[in-house]
Amino acid sequence: MTWPSGHFGRVSVVSGTVCVVDELVERVDAQDRVLGVVSRREAVREGWLHRVGVVVCRDGQGRFLVHRRAEHLSRFPGHYELGVGGAAGVGESYEQAAARELSEELGARATVCPRFKFLNRGGLSPHWLGVCDAVLPEIGAPDPGEVAWHGWLTESELRRTLQRWTFTPDSQEIFDRYLACRADPAFSRRGCS
Repeated sequence: MTWPSGHFGRVSVVSGTVCVVDELVERVDAQDRVLGVVSRREAVREGWLHRVGVVVCRDGQGRFLVHRRAEHLSRFPGHYELGVGGAAGVGESYEQAAARELSEELGARATVCPRFKFLNRGGLSPHWLGVCDAVLPEIGAPDPGEVAWHGWLTESELRRTLQRWTFTPDSQEIFDRYLACRADPAFSRRGCS
């Protein structure tokens, strides 16, 4: 088995089973410059900045993909979420992290385009959040260990559900910033449209 370079921290092998104990991430400063490598668990516990890549998915009709996180997850179980993403591993860009998570969680592959990043102080711990987007022609097989439900919502439906359903703390800010970014005339010139 080949592991992505630098993505995982301590690994234990018991009876031929490989268990990933913790991910390694890059600890960064307020300007998103690398300070060193730490475990994700340690970064969250200590409140150290690290990087998270997320992708906002749309279909050919412009609808947004929303999913509900599985109930057993340690972070925001059962919450709805606009973006699909996770911590960027050591040496991994925001786009690479977002594309990897898209594949792992939804079984989907698509061109992931970087849009913006911001210092997210909501949620469990502060982190730099790199927001990308992608047009998904279809969704593969979502991982039931990560995704309990998924569906496509129009912009107006998403505006309403953000007020009614329990979303992850960053979903509203991602949505607001994404709409502002999309309104910028340079949006379509930033890689993909």
